[in-house]
Amino acid sequence: MKGIVEDRAIELATYITDTNSTVRVAAKKFGISKSTVHTDVTKRLKSINPTLYKEVRKILEENKAQRHIRGGEATKEKYKHLHK
Repeated sequence: MKGIVEDRAIELATYITDTNSTVRVAAKKFGISKSTVHTDVTKRLKSINPTLYKEVRKILEENKAQRHIRGGEATKEKYKHLHK
């Protein structure tokens, strides 16, 4: 029988794959920490649902590769509003 933690890991993974969202967005949506989301979808999910784990891992790797671009855009927006 699955526990609450396992159900949460599957729910988080499904959300991330359906919306192509980041760990940060998923954490905010579910009201839990980024660390919990990351642990659930990387460590716990691997033994619960390997197929779903592979899908989530692919999205997380893509997000990781793009994070420097997102950070630059966020900084650009921040300073754009400060100088108006």
